[in-house]
Amino acid sequence: MKKEKTLVVIKPDGVQRTLVGEVIKRLERVGLKLVGMKMFVPTAEHVEKHYTLDPNWRRVTGEKTIKGYQDKGLTPPSMDPLEITGIILNNLKKYLSAGPVVAMVWEGAHSVKIVRKLVGGTEPLSSDVGTIRGDFVLDSYQMSDIDGRAVRNVVHASGSVDEANMEIKHWFSDNEIIDYRLIQEAMLYDVNLDGILE
Repeated sequence: MKKEKTLVVIKPDGVQRTLVGEVIKRLERVGLKLVGMKMFVPTAEHVEKHYTLDPNWRRVTGEKTIKGYQDKGLTPPSMDPLEITGIILNNLKKYLSAGPVVAMVWEGAHSVKIVRKLVGGTEPLSSDVGTIRGDFVLDSYQMSDIDGRAVRNVVHASGSVDEANMEIKHWFSDNEIIDYRLIQEAMLYDVNLDGILE
């Protein structure tokens, strides 16, 4: 559990808005350890593969989107989950390949859930104050739908441990993830706090 890893990608809007340091600060401050990091412009193919690592992603995302429209009393653009996901995926490919991203691997106890909590919900408008998306983004599904684009929400964070494991392998090779020790790990994980007064 203490070595759990998760993927965080600061998207092109986060890089362009100079929020890289802020995102890193929030993740470091909670006690997570940065074990991998790189900056590059992903290709559309890389982005598509990222979102389709889970073979159920297309269906599940389409179904959630239809339900989201209906819950708000709106008519979905289609009742076909795969058609809706096709539109979403095209928008995501344009968005994430529009400029440089900063991809990172973070390690620590409950890292997936902790990062998701710090990042906030996918839609910035409904994200809680105190989260990265709630504090730094004013976009909404409604605005992105009107504009025909992906919602701009600064960061991607893995949704589960299994998802994180798949995504990390997609974004990083094994030799790009560094195993090292931080002094603060003793404060976080050492049962008896041995060594403080040595």
